[in-house]
Amino acid sequence: MSWVGKSLRRKEDDRLIRGKGLFTDDEPADLHLYILRSPYAHARIRGIDTSAAEALPGVACVLTGQDVLEHCDPFMELAPGEAAEIKDYPLARDKVVYQGEPVAAVAAETAALAMDAGQLIDVDYEMLEPVLDAAEALKDEVLVHDNIGTNRTWQGVFEYGDVDQAFAEAAHVVRIGPMHFHRYSSTPLENNACIAEWTRQGTVEFLCNNSFPGFAQQLLAPGLRLPVEKVHIRAYDVGGSFGNKIWNYVYMALAALASKKAGGLRVKWSETRSEHLLASGHGNERSYYDTEVALDKDGVITAIKSRHIDDCGAYTRYEPLGCVIWSQVLPATYKLRNIRIDFSQALTNKCPVVPNRGYSRMQQLWFMERVVDICAHELGIPADEMRLRNYIRDFPYETPNGCVYDSGDYPAMLAKAKELIDWDKWVAYRDQARAEGRYVGIGIGTTLDSGTNNFGQAQIMNPQLPFSGNSEACIIRLDFDGNVVVTLGTGPSGQGHETAASQVVADELNIDPAMVQVRTGFDTAWNTYVGHSGTYASQFAVTGLSAVHGACQKLKAEMRKLAAFVLEAAEEDLEFGVGEQGPEVRVKGTDQFMNYWALANLVNNNNAVLDESLADVTLNVRHVYRPPFKVPDVERKFGNLTLTYASQLHIAVVEIDPDTCHAKILAYAAVDDCGTVINPQIAHGQVHGATAHGIGAAIMESFDYDEGGNLLTSTFSDYCPITSMNIPDVVYGNIQNPSPFSYSGAKGMGEGGGAPLHTMSAAVQDALHGAGIIITDSFVSPPALHRMLQAPNREQAVSVD
Repeated sequence: MSWVGKSLRRKEDDRLIRGKGLFTDDEPADLHLYILRSPYAHARIRGIDTSAAEALPGVACVLTGQDVLEHCDPFMELAPGEAAEIKDYPLARDKVVYQGEPVAAVAAETAALAMDAGQLIDVDYEMLEPVLDAAEALKDEVLVHDNIGTNRTWQGVFEYGDVDQAFAEAAHVVRIGPMHFHRYSSTPLENNACIAEWTRQGTVEFLCNNSFPGFAQQLLAPGLRLPVEKVHIRAYDVGGSFGNKIWNYVYMALAALASKKAGGLRVKWSETRSEHLLASGHGNERSYYDTEVALDKDGVITAIKSRHIDDCGAYTRYEPLGCVIWSQVLPATYKLRNIRIDFSQALTNKCPVVPNRGYSRMQQLWFMERVVDICAHELGIPADEMRLRNYIRDFPYETPNGCVYDSGDYPAMLAKAKELIDWDKWVAYRDQARAEGRYVGIGIGTTLDSGTNNFGQAQIMNPQLPFSGNSEACIIRLDFDGNVVVTLGTGPSGQGHETAASQVVADELNIDPAMVQVRTGFDTAWNTYVGHSGTYASQFAVTGLSAVHGACQKLKAEMRKLAAFVLEAAEEDLEFGVGEQGPEVRVKGTDQFMNYWALANLVNNNNAVLDESLADVTLNVRHVYRPPFKVPDVERKFGNLTLTYASQLHIAVVEIDPDTCHAKILAYAAVDDCGTVINPQIAHGQVHGATAHGIGAAIMESFDYDEGGNLLTSTFSDYCPITSMNIPDVVYGNIQNPSPFSYSGAKGMGEGGGAPLHTMSAAVQDALHGAGIIITDSFVSPPALHRMLQAPNREQAVSVD
């Protein structure tokens, strides 16, 4: 039977539900690290007195910026030009540039003692004026980093087609005022954590929950002045990441330096929730200006021009990659060919941004969905009809900037979602409610989940970067006892990699998935990783499982060759299966077979009976999968930037209470297309999780700063994450349009968190358009809706020629 496509119970759940998972904070350490953080968004450090902290019994060491300068080099910057000169260290040196920036660290025998000692450190600050708005930051009147002389990290124009001609021929031109995608994050259950040990041999041993360890190792090694092979990274179970944990290498370096100063003792740092919200990375905040849309007489969009400014916070770190990654979904799901977007990114005195579920693409997709929805309302075209007139229909489809959408059927997804939610019933309900003066709206949100990055897109941002393509590794071996052992390079954080990988191997070897052991976590010592290894960018179903599939093919070839020699049979006469003695390779139509133990024993313990033709048979194979990418055309900003495009389409029905301004969700449907589904239950769970994240972001979760750069939402009392109490019932559906670009037809999925943001904005827009309101911000919380109802903005926000 085929195991791929079956909703097998996740292998991981047996240990996790029983409390047998191993998370970083579960491991003991000799010392605990406390980080003293800046209370100011922008201030000069005039002096630090650590004497009282160092005198406290039980304190092993105290670190300041001076220690860092002596033992650490700044982390590599991805940015070109002036931004390449940003000096990013684990601790601030002469100036702090965001509230929560680490200033000093204490390693002590207990976490409480380390915190007590940290409070004894006296820092003399000279407060400076912060810059908090990205557009203002581009004026360079207040500099975040004095040494680079500018706050601009990157600027480029993405222009394709004949924009001016399209506008000259347009039947309608819609002009939209400033719009804003707000700052939020996806709050994993487990915060950042690491344990570091600087050994006597000069190596550094890390246990951590970093989600991109292949990248982290390449940054940590030069930062710590070590060769790569002396940086050993392990991870076991990880309680969610959503991209946020890609950059916790900064804290890993700090723990390593503390271990070095403390004589090699193991140092643990475990982040608190307030620390996480304050300083461990936010999602990209983006503003959109001067947007103009050209349409023909039927409401088909023929051109868009706009100016976008991204706010990356105080350090670039993974940025300015986001300045290009959004262009993977340049036209979203729509067929327009003429586009001009002037894109800039600015530093501000806010927490640095990090990849967050739907990284950078979500912001572009929200912009395009707002454009489509606003134009539909202004031209009097129903929301569903507007999308049908503009959707891409033919696949594979090359976008104006050379990306290739592999497969899809957006009209079919819309039809299925309308069926699931009972569209006609809710349209009638909405119309009746409006007649009664109530605010009821129906919104559609279509999103793309581009998976498997071509890192060559980094060269569009900085032609000097030595990155391109993508890859992932897998090792499969037949162990001494005949067990099939799979080692991944991905380092999962809740996606069910062990289960999905076992299903793929089971299909290839014609055995039960229970007979496949997939090792938990990630370990550089396993040698099952490459520079791209990690769990990010919705790529495991393609890169990870392609590596598994390739390794399995190699193992099968060796097993077939070995069995053919022993059984004196032709390789083509052999088949794989399960017999009375367990998994075996047998001669078709006979009772001749070799079980897996016998094969493994021949190679490992009884190999004198083998001849030279079997010298290359090890039953321990490694395969690296490389997607068929090319380096993009840097000048034209043109090329295929990602391999697969899963999609989600959501529909929401909301009613806004005029007294509380709460947008109550009356009905919600979600349909996804991720190509061939490996495990439907896991895919379903990913859609539900993404839906929860997106709804929370749309109506509850926002990082808000005051004019002094103080984060006002730094606890769960103020930053309100969505919970099971706030999630509506979600009616779920799936269609499958297999990808022609992956061996199985699967497409990466899991980053559909943007769909609810688009959908909620559209639903609220539908409810309030009659009240003279245009939704120009992605955050539609009750206070935001109250302000809108008090000051309708349609006359200022949109005009139609």
